[in-house]
Amino acid sequence: MNPSSDWLLPDWPAPANVRACVTSRAGGISPTPFDGLNLGDHVEDAPAAVAANRQRLVESLGCQPAWLKQVHSPDAVEADPATVPTADASWSATPGTACTVLTADCLPALFCDRAGTRVAAAHAGWRGLVGGVLENTVAAMGVEPGELLVWLGPAIGPDSFEVGPEVREAFLAQHAQAETAFRASRNAGKYMADIYALARIRLAAIGVTAVSGGGLDTFTDPRFFSYRRAARTGRFASLVWLVD
Repeated sequence: MNPSSDWLLPDWPAPANVRACVTSRAGGISPTPFDGLNLGDHVEDAPAAVAANRQRLVESLGCQPAWLKQVHSPDAVEADPATVPTADASWSATPGTACTVLTADCLPALFCDRAGTRVAAAHAGWRGLVGGVLENTVAAMGVEPGELLVWLGPAIGPDSFEVGPEVREAFLAQHAQAETAFRASRNAGKYMADIYALARIRLAAIGVTAVSGGGLDTFTDPRFFSYRRAARTGRFASLVWLVD
């Protein structure tokens, strides 16, 4: 694995045969406003540039990304580099197959089991979180929740993520403790949401408590694409895979 210097390698207690990486904007050939390593093929970037960027990813990491057509759903599927299913999470027990999600403010969540036999990745915006994408990912992995490790990748931070009251109410209807993840915004009737805290609350509710990561803010961190910062922008990837 030979990632660019400012790609992130998750700091989590994963087994030695689990690899994970989060790309940044650095190292690609896409022009403005997608500069440079845009990996999203649905944002009106030149297809040839996206293909070249994705090839750079494969050459750098030595795995085969399993791409998804993400639609903010709660659906989790088995990762397969030969197909592009409509889903927002994938899992794999096959070495070399990388569960991959694309984001630009939504939360990427990476999973593995303590035994190093299964991995998964989920794309969790607020709609996916409310819909149960994290819970469905855990169920699809077929591993006891207490045996799972999770790392929360770069997402919009709690000082940048303003939402309407309907978002807060949707979370509170499912978990009363979600109230702690919201605070009143300076704008009347709005709230600031902590998507990292919301993810931890939902994972804990199903018995997943070994959760690392969080603390970044894609909106203020220029290393990452951010849809709220610039609606016409690229996507970065979060990947996790097994090696022999």
